[in-house]
Amino acid sequence: MANTFYRKTSSNVGTTATTVNGYTVGAATTAVVLGLSLTNVTGAQISVSAFIANATALTYLVKNAPVSAGGALVIVGGDQKVIIQTNDNVKVVSDTASSIDAVMSIMEIT
Repeated sequence: MANTFYRKTSSNVGTTATTVNGYTVGAATTAVVLGLSLTNVTGAQISVSAFIANATALTYLVKNAPVSAGGALVIVGGDQKVIIQTNDNVKVVSDTASSIDAVMSIMEIT
């Protein structure tokens, strides 16, 4: 089994749920989300959500969490890791247009 590390980023995410950098776990692959940070790039407080999506379900990692102006919310990191499997992706959304920069660090196991 090979382990490969990746950093995926998306800038200026807004009110449409967006897959971080378009990343979806490929066939015969498992991925470990090592870190997921959302930064508020606006001058006002926003609310953000992040969730795992696949063909059958949405599972929230955080829902409608406040992030202060210029602040960041670390959703996954430190001791917490999240496993995502084939065809899963991580999506983020805000209550404000063009307000989030997302950074996700993952390790793929193939």
